[in-house]
Formats: sequence, C-alpha cells, structure tokens
Amino acid sequence: MAEQNTQQQNTRKEEFKVSGDEILKKVKELIKEGNVRRIIIKKESGDTLIELPLTIAVVGTVVAPVLAAVGALAALVSNCTIIAERRE
Repeated sequence: MAEQNTQQQNTRKEEFKVSGDEILKKVKELIKEGNVRRIIIKKESGDTLIELPLTIAVVGTVVAPVLAAVGALAALVSNCTIIAERRE
C-alpha cells in the first residue's frame, strides 16, 4: 500500500486540448519523449475514450496497433483532451 502511494506521489499529469486532426501527432510526440507512463484521451464531455498504458516493453513492441487505434479515434472526435501521466 505504501509503495502505491509513493508511485502516485511521483506521478505528474499534463493536459493538452487538441483537435481531431492533431491527436495522432500529439500521441506520437508523447510516446517519443519516453517518460510518459500513461496516455488518456477524453471527449469534450469528459468521457474517457481510451487509456494507453505505456511501458518500455509496450513502446517497443506494439506502437503500430496503438497508433492505428488512436488514428481511428481521431476520425471520430472533433476536439478532445489528452492527459499524459509522467513519472518523476
């Protein structure tokens, strides 16, 4: 339990408001930065569309399917918020 609290305290969240055509570009940018642990994409209404947990193993092996899903999602929304969780 204490370990989980420590991890939560060491996590920082950043929010980016983007339009549908910018979603894929921003997600690729965040993945390349390497210190993002999770990406959450929410609609304007606040409903979560997708949560992408990122680890070094995931980034190395399944980037293409993740980006395909994000690209399909981008076609469905006009504006959204991307939340990037980073470990400090």
